[in-house]
Amino acid sequence: MFKRILVLCTGNICRSPVAAAMLAARLPGKRIESAGLGAVEGQGVEPKAHALAEADGLDVSGHVARQVTVEILQDADLVLVMSDGQRLAVGQMAPAVRGKTMLFGRWLDRGQGCEIPDPFRKSEEAFQQVHRLLTEAADSWVGKLG
Repeated sequence: MFKRILVLCTGNICRSPVAAAMLAARLPGKRIESAGLGAVEGQGVEPKAHALAEADGLDVSGHVARQVTVEILQDADLVLVMSDGQRLAVGQMAPAVRGKTMLFGRWLDRGQGCEIPDPFRKSEEAFQQVHRLLTEAADSWVGKLG
């Protein structure tokens, strides 16, 4: 069913690499990757996000940010984005992918779904809140994809 999952955010250095690592830890056997719509190509995970991921036992040390392409989008069985704006951007970039693109926070807020804000250049508290949302969202996807 969903064997290849792509997680997207803006820069591919805060949310999507950590979210992808969370899903990979929870869903062994699936190919889970990440990319960015405006990637800071070649960069590793942002230090605050990296520290929170490591504290959860996730290894994001090998991550290198990359820009999403139409081919990467088409190769995925499911594309998970952090915001409605990103979902629209994916639909404009690859209209055929629109139907398999959903919010990473789709099952949060009692099933109403919610966006996961970008913590880039924000406080430690902002990163902690985003990390909590990513964790809850990853846990909620396990029941749907496991």
